[in-house]
Amino acid sequence: MYIVINGGGKIGSYLAAMLLDNGHDVAIIELNEATSARLARDLPPAALVIGGDGCDSATLIDSGIESADIFVATTGRDDSNLVSCELAKTLYEVPRCIARVNNPRNERIFRRMGIESVSSTTVISRLIEEEALAGSFDAMKALHQNDLCMIQMRIPGGGDTLEESGIQIQNIDLPVGSLVAAVQRGDNLVVVAPETRLYPGDNVILISKTSIADDVREYLQNL
Repeated sequence: MYIVINGGGKIGSYLAAMLLDNGHDVAIIELNEATSARLARDLPPAALVIGGDGCDSATLIDSGIESADIFVATTGRDDSNLVSCELAKTLYEVPRCIARVNNPRNERIFRRMGIESVSSTTVISRLIEEEALAGSFDAMKALHQNDLCMIQMRIPGGGDTLEESGIQIQNIDLPVGSLVAAVQRGDNLVVVAPETRLYPGDNVILISKTSIADDVREYLQNL
Protein backbone atom coordinates (compact mmCIF):
# COMPACT_ATOMS: atom_id res chain seq x y z
CA MET A 1 0.00 0.00 0.00
CA TYR A 2 0.98 3.61 -0.51
CA ILE A 3 0.61 5.72 2.64
CA VAL A 4 1.07 9.48 2.97
CA ILE A 5 1.80 10.84 6.44
CA ASN A 6 1.40 14.50 7.36
CA GLY A 7 3.71 15.28 10.27
CA GLY A 8 7.26 14.12 10.85
CA GLY A 9 7.41 14.34 14.63
CA LYS A 10 7.93 11.39 16.96
CA ILE A 11 4.71 9.64 16.00
CA GLY A 12 4.89 10.34 12.27
CA SER A 13 8.54 9.34 11.92
CA TYR A 14 8.09 6.18 13.99
CA LEU A 15 5.00 5.22 12.00
CA ALA A 16 6.83 5.82 8.71
CA ALA A 17 9.75 3.63 9.79
CA MET A 18 7.42 0.80 10.82
CA LEU A 19 5.44 0.94 7.61
CA LEU A 20 8.60 0.92 5.52
CA ASP A 21 9.90 -2.07 7.48
CA ASN A 22 6.64 -3.84 6.68
CA GLY A 23 7.12 -3.33 2.97
CA HIS A 24 4.77 -0.41 2.36
CA ASP A 25 5.51 2.67 0.26
CA VAL A 26 5.56 5.83 2.36
CA ALA A 27 5.70 9.58 1.83
CA ILE A 28 6.02 11.86 4.83
CA ILE A 29 5.28 15.59 4.80
CA GLU A 30 6.94 17.90 7.31
CA LEU A 31 6.74 21.69 7.49
CA ASN A 32 9.82 22.28 9.64
CA GLU A 33 12.96 22.39 7.47
CA ALA A 34 15.30 21.03 10.14
CA THR A 35 12.96 18.14 10.88
CA SER A 36 12.59 17.40 7.16
CA ALA A 37 16.37 17.24 6.83
CA ARG A 38 16.60 14.87 9.79
CA LEU A 39 13.89 12.63 8.34
CA ALA A 40 15.68 12.49 4.99
CA ARG A 41 18.84 11.49 6.83
CA ASP A 42 17.39 9.01 9.32
CA LEU A 43 14.60 7.23 7.46
CA PRO A 44 15.35 4.42 4.98
CA PRO A 45 16.12 5.60 1.42
CA ALA A 46 12.74 4.28 0.22
CA ALA A 47 10.94 7.02 2.15
CA LEU A 48 9.80 10.06 0.18
CA VAL A 49 10.30 13.11 2.41
CA ILE A 50 8.42 16.24 1.34
CA GLY A 51 9.23 19.59 2.92
CA GLY A 52 6.08 21.68 3.06
CA ASP A 53 2.63 22.24 4.51
CA GLY A 54 0.33 19.22 4.49
CA CYS A 55 -2.62 21.59 4.22
CA ASP A 56 -1.33 22.92 0.89
CA SER A 57 -2.62 21.29 -2.29
CA ALA A 58 0.71 21.64 -4.12
CA THR A 59 2.52 19.86 -1.30
CA LEU A 60 -0.07 17.07 -1.25
CA ILE A 61 0.31 16.59 -5.00
CA ASP A 62 4.09 16.43 -4.60
CA SER A 63 3.58 13.61 -2.10
CA GLY A 64 1.65 11.56 -4.66
CA ILE A 65 -1.62 11.92 -2.76
CA GLU A 66 -3.65 11.00 -5.84
CA SER A 67 -2.24 7.47 -5.66
CA ALA A 68 -2.44 7.09 -1.89
CA ASP A 69 -4.37 4.24 -0.29
CA ILE A 70 -4.23 5.80 3.16
CA PHE A 71 -3.59 9.31 4.48
CA VAL A 72 -2.57 9.74 8.12
CA ALA A 73 -2.25 13.14 9.83
CA THR A 74 -0.05 13.00 12.94
CA THR A 75 0.92 16.63 13.61
CA GLY A 76 0.60 18.21 17.04
CA ARG A 77 -2.14 20.56 15.79
CA ASP A 78 -5.70 19.32 15.49
CA ASP A 79 -6.64 22.06 13.01
CA SER A 80 -3.87 21.01 10.62
CA ASN A 81 -4.80 17.35 10.96
CA LEU A 82 -8.46 18.10 10.27
CA VAL A 83 -7.82 20.30 7.22
CA SER A 84 -5.23 17.98 5.64
CA CYS A 85 -7.49 14.94 6.08
CA GLU A 86 -10.45 16.82 4.64
CA LEU A 87 -8.39 17.80 1.59
CA ALA A 88 -7.14 14.25 1.10
CA LYS A 89 -10.65 12.88 1.42
CA THR A 90 -12.65 15.37 -0.66
CA LEU A 91 -10.19 16.66 -3.28
CA TYR A 92 -8.09 13.57 -3.87
CA GLU A 93 -10.55 10.84 -2.85
CA VAL A 94 -8.08 8.95 -0.68
CA PRO A 95 -9.99 5.80 0.42
CA ARG A 96 -9.05 6.08 4.07
CA CYS A 97 -8.04 9.11 6.12
CA ILE A 98 -7.01 8.89 9.76
CA ALA A 99 -6.13 11.77 12.07
CA ARG A 100 -4.33 11.99 15.37
CA VAL A 101 -6.44 14.01 17.80
CA ASN A 102 -4.39 15.83 20.41
CA ASN A 103 -7.36 17.17 22.38
CA PRO A 104 -9.95 14.42 23.04
CA ARG A 105 -12.68 17.07 23.11
CA ASN A 106 -12.13 17.54 19.37
CA GLU A 107 -12.86 13.91 18.51
CA ARG A 108 -16.53 14.59 17.87
CA ILE A 109 -15.60 17.27 15.32
CA PHE A 110 -13.49 14.80 13.36
CA ARG A 111 -16.22 12.17 13.47
CA ARG A 112 -18.81 14.71 12.34
CA MET A 113 -16.59 15.43 9.34
CA GLY A 114 -16.40 11.70 8.60
CA ILE A 115 -12.71 11.43 9.45
CA GLU A 116 -11.43 8.51 11.50
CA SER A 117 -9.67 9.77 14.58
CA VAL A 118 -7.20 8.32 17.05
CA SER A 119 -6.81 10.08 20.38
CA SER A 120 -3.20 10.59 21.39
CA THR A 121 -4.24 10.20 25.01
CA THR A 122 -5.30 6.57 24.65
CA VAL A 123 -3.04 4.86 22.13
CA ILE A 124 0.56 4.70 21.03
CA SER A 125 1.91 4.95 17.53
CA ARG A 126 1.77 1.23 16.89
CA LEU A 127 -1.98 1.36 17.36
CA ILE A 128 -2.16 4.06 14.66
CA GLU A 129 -0.60 1.60 12.24
CA GLU A 130 -3.07 -1.09 13.28
CA GLU A 131 -5.97 1.32 12.66
CA ALA A 132 -4.54 2.29 9.27
CA LEU A 133 -3.91 -1.27 8.18
CA ALA A 134 -7.01 -2.91 9.64
CA GLY A 135 -7.15 -6.52 8.59
CA SER A 136 -3.40 -7.00 8.34
CA PHE A 137 -2.95 -7.57 12.05
CA ASP A 138 -5.56 -7.58 14.79
CA ALA A 139 -3.70 -6.98 18.04
CA MET A 140 -6.71 -7.26 20.28
CA LYS A 141 -7.73 -10.58 18.76
CA ALA A 142 -4.22 -11.89 19.28
CA LEU A 143 -4.31 -10.81 22.91
CA HIS A 144 -7.62 -12.52 23.58
CA GLN A 145 -6.52 -15.71 21.87
CA ASN A 146 -3.64 -15.89 24.30
CA ASP A 147 -5.79 -15.05 27.36
CA LEU A 148 -4.25 -11.59 27.57
CA CYS A 149 -5.78 -8.15 27.84
CA MET A 150 -4.65 -4.54 27.67
CA ILE A 151 -5.25 -2.37 30.73
CA GLN A 152 -5.06 1.40 30.81
CA MET A 153 -5.53 3.33 34.02
CA ARG A 154 -4.44 6.42 35.88
CA ILE A 155 -2.22 6.01 38.92
CA PRO A 156 -3.95 7.83 41.79
CA GLY A 157 -1.09 7.79 44.30
CA GLY A 158 -1.58 8.53 47.96
CA GLY A 159 -0.88 4.95 49.05
CA ASP A 160 1.98 3.54 51.08
CA THR A 161 4.30 2.78 48.13
CA LEU A 162 4.06 5.65 45.65
CA GLU A 163 5.28 9.05 46.80
CA GLU A 164 5.78 12.34 44.98
CA SER A 165 9.32 11.26 44.11
CA GLY A 166 7.90 8.25 42.24
CA ILE A 167 9.04 4.65 42.17
CA GLN A 168 10.97 2.66 39.57
CA ILE A 169 9.08 0.03 37.57
CA GLN A 170 11.56 -2.63 38.68
CA ASN A 171 10.62 -1.97 42.31
CA ILE A 172 6.89 -2.44 41.78
CA ASP A 173 5.64 -5.87 42.81
CA LEU A 174 3.03 -6.41 40.09
CA PRO A 175 1.07 -9.67 40.10
CA VAL A 176 2.85 -12.44 38.18
CA GLY A 177 1.58 -12.49 34.59
CA SER A 178 1.42 -8.72 34.08
CA LEU A 179 3.78 -5.99 32.94
CA VAL A 180 3.79 -2.25 32.31
CA ALA A 181 4.26 -1.56 28.59
CA ALA A 182 4.09 2.23 28.40
CA VAL A 183 3.58 5.32 30.52
CA GLN A 184 1.90 8.55 29.44
CA ARG A 185 2.78 11.72 31.32
CA GLY A 186 1.06 14.77 29.86
CA ASP A 187 1.57 14.65 26.09
CA ASN A 188 4.60 12.35 26.33
CA LEU A 189 4.22 8.60 25.99
CA VAL A 190 7.21 6.31 26.44
CA VAL A 191 7.90 2.60 26.37
CA VAL A 192 9.10 1.72 29.85
CA ALA A 193 12.48 0.42 30.98
CA PRO A 194 13.18 -1.14 34.41
CA GLU A 195 14.46 2.20 35.70
CA THR A 196 11.43 4.19 34.44
CA ARG A 197 9.69 5.88 37.36
CA LEU A 198 5.95 5.99 37.99
CA TYR A 199 4.43 9.09 39.53
CA PRO A 200 0.95 9.93 40.83
CA GLY A 201 -1.21 10.99 37.89
CA ASP A 202 0.63 8.89 35.30
CA ASN A 203 -1.46 6.96 32.81
CA VAL A 204 -0.09 3.45 32.38
CA ILE A 205 -0.71 0.83 29.72
CA LEU A 206 -0.24 -2.76 30.84
CA ILE A 207 -0.49 -6.24 29.35
CA SER A 208 -1.97 -8.81 31.72
CA LYS A 209 -3.44 -12.26 31.86
CA THR A 210 -7.19 -11.81 31.68
CA SER A 211 -7.70 -13.90 34.81
CA ILE A 212 -5.69 -11.48 36.99
CA ALA A 213 -6.76 -8.17 35.41
CA ASP A 214 -8.86 -7.20 38.43
CA ASP A 215 -5.95 -7.95 40.77
CA VAL A 216 -3.65 -5.76 38.65
CA ARG A 217 -6.11 -2.84 38.72
CA GLU A 218 -6.57 -3.18 42.47
CA TYR A 219 -2.82 -3.28 43.07
CA LEU A 220 -2.20 -0.12 41.02
CA GLN A 221 -5.17 1.62 42.61
CA ASN A 222 -3.55 1.14 46.01
CA LEU A 223 0.02 2.16 45.15
